[in-house]
Amino acid sequence: MSSAPLLQVSGLKKHFAAGKRGAAPVKAVDDVSFAIEEGKTLGLVGESGCGKSTTGRSVLRLIEPTAGSVNFMGEEISKLSSSALRAMRRNMQMVFQDPFASLNPRMTIGEVLEEPLIVHGLFDRATRKRKVAEILDVVGLSQAYASRHPHEFSGGQRQRVGIARAIITRPKLVVADEAVSALDVSIQAQILNLLQELQKEFALTYLFVSHDLAVIRHVSDSIGVMYLGRMVEYGSCESVYGAPRHPYTQALLSAIPREHPDQVRQRIVLQGGIPNPASPPPGGADPRPDARTQARAWHRDPDDHARPRRGRRNVRPRGGHVCRPGGRAKQRARPVRRARPSLYASADAGAAGAGCRAGRATGSDSRRGAQKK
Repeated sequence: MSSAPLLQVSGLKKHFAAGKRGAAPVKAVDDVSFAIEEGKTLGLVGESGCGKSTTGRSVLRLIEPTAGSVNFMGEEISKLSSSALRAMRRNMQMVFQDPFASLNPRMTIGEVLEEPLIVHGLFDRATRKRKVAEILDVVGLSQAYASRHPHEFSGGQRQRVGIARAIITRPKLVVADEAVSALDVSIQAQILNLLQELQKEFALTYLFVSHDLAVIRHVSDSIGVMYLGRMVEYGSCESVYGAPRHPYTQALLSAIPREHPDQVRQRIVLQGGIPNPASPPPGGADPRPDARTQARAWHRDPDDHARPRRGRRNVRPRGGHVCRPGGRAKQRARPVRRARPSLYASADAGAAGAGCRAGRATGSDSRRGAQKK
């Protein structure tokens, strides 16, 4: 009999209000469900803007979800009070995408790593210093780095600090949001190997967010493919990579570079533009055998983008034209831009004026002299 998963997410939704009053909300995450067993890794993959990072932040309640259930260690996260949520966050941490932006530039690395222990009231001062030195050794950094500031480190070293801060409280779940996307290939391999070693040593459970299919395949036990805020395919690593069912997954896998130049692979190119996340098409999560048919179901008619939106009086495309609903395009009068005077224009004008006045005075004096003669 299998044990209950460490993290169970059901019907998770996160909608953001649009800029205009009465406009449809942007459905960043729409009805996402998955489960992660303890000690396993779930990889979320998809193109930029599909809702991967928003899903991870909603699971930790760094942003409040609109609807859905998040069950972690047998407790419903969405119903916890602020004090109970702070205590729960000792067991769930996050590694952010930008290692430099996630570190306080005014604090030393030792203070950055000690802060989670202070927040959760763990250990005394001497023990906290010892824990900081130990965690630096675990992530492959020297203990002498504890007195340095974040700007004194490279990108890979900063990411190691971010990982050390996430695991210093010995959490059960770590959400890695594009943890290696800002690093070069050699540093990526080092960080990925470090994450796998830490998972074996501390029995960590990962929710790994990335847009790199090779990275996801290397670290994940199960994979979820997201598109336009929805989980379009979910399964084990072998099933998703070996026999993908959804056309969007097939198109993603066909874009992976070939390992050998003689290898023949049919590239699937989806036609059309990206749909509006405020009103996604109904066929977005329906797996169909034909990728091109599915692509046409996903994307709107290209002519819809040229039509003026309802409620807007003027829509100004490129070229200076004004399109009015129900009328013809009218050329918009462009204002005449006058050349800005140069720095020496006033001096030149003054000198020219003085010369003209001198010339007029000289001419009048010569006429008076001629009359006297």
